[in-house]
Amino acid sequence: MLRSIRLILRMIKFEHTVFALPFAVLSLLVASEGRPRAATVGWILLAMAGARSTAMAFNRLADHRLDALNPRTAQRELPTGQLRRGPVIAFTMAAAGLLVLAAWQLNPLCLALSPVALGVICLYSFTKRFTAASHLVLGLSLATAPVGAWLAVRGRFAPFPLLLAAAVLCWVAGFDMIYGCQDTAFDRRMGLHSLSARSGDRSALWVARWMHVAAVGLFLMAVGAAGLGGLAMLGVAVVSALLFYEHWLVRGGDLTHIDRAFFTVNSYVGLAFLLFTAADLYLG
Repeated sequence: MLRSIRLILRMIKFEHTVFALPFAVLSLLVASEGRPRAATVGWILLAMAGARSTAMAFNRLADHRLDALNPRTAQRELPTGQLRRGPVIAFTMAAAGLLVLAAWQLNPLCLALSPVALGVICLYSFTKRFTAASHLVLGLSLATAPVGAWLAVRGRFAPFPLLLAAAVLCWVAGFDMIYGCQDTAFDRRMGLHSLSARSGDRSALWVARWMHVAAVGLFLMAVGAAGLGGLAMLGVAVVSALLFYEHWLVRGGDLTHIDRAFFTVNSYVGLAFLLFTAADLYLG
């Protein structure tokens, strides 16, 4: 059992929860005016872990056959037989249960919306089979994080978490368009509908650039909606520089640095924005 859990955590790249987590924490801090309750923080972190684990494990199950056929993913744990589907299904159900339990502990609205969140994050795994908008659905999946954290504290919607969610959606969709360029030939051969498969790598990279321009604009609008100041604005500037560097790494369609552009740079985006906005909240 311990070996299966270790392999599952490796398979779902649990450490990459860092992509969405900073935006949930940021939304939590703004909603609580910098004074969150310890219990609320704990349940939000558990909800995030449950949601992200559900999404990734379900994706590996849904793409099991495709991963086995794709040279880039054929060495993953399910295609190679290191893991059987049974333990992964059980893990997925347990992670989904953790999300629902955490939502129940937070407030009735979060509990009522938890099936919606689960539906969105699981839907993504099938969207590339029928639409090039799959990148946007992935963005929407991660965009639920700041909205959910805000609702956990305030229990009602507001402009700030919605603008932050829109920014996250554009940011994630943009970097997923870049990442998808690795599989353009495979997607075309299998009839999958990534943007690069439909329009080519060049077009996908251009759309990704504009998605990131939109993300920066929405980050600025979110900062304004929260009434944050200069440090938060500086955080947006840092995010802009990181996104510029990400696109510089893949300039001209060169994908040799795709891992650095996708994993390293994007992990810093959320952390940088969280640090600067938290500094603004507490020191501004």
